[in-house]
Amino acid sequence: MEPEDNVPAETASEEASSTGLDPNLAGLLTYLFGFLTGLLFLILEKKNSYVRFHAMQSTLTFLGLFVLNIVSGFIPFLGGLIRLVATLGGVVIWILLMIKAFQGERYELPIVGEVAAERTRTSG
Repeated sequence: MEPEDNVPAETASEEASSTGLDPNLAGLLTYLFGFLTGLLFLILEKKNSYVRFHAMQSTLTFLGLFVLNIVSGFIPFLGGLIRLVATLGGVVIWILLMIKAFQGERYELPIVGEVAAERTRTSG
């Protein structure tokens, strides 16, 4: 679904977070320690769909990168290159997502962001 030209992108909800934190700060914190904080906020956050979206996206993204790093360790020669690219890309994505979440933007990564949006829309 494409946003219309004159409609602003969806931003952080005015709805309070059940964690007691500002939704933008909670969104940033979902990425802080990768999938671990993503899982933590999925468990703790019951009300705010913005925070739940970022928690789900964090969990899916960084758990996927974690598994990729483990599996690539078993691949001779090419595995090291895969790990390097995944690690560098992961750091860039990590910083980008924390900035976007803190700015109040519901920034969706390709594929993972769509899945996170769908999962949090139906569960929240």
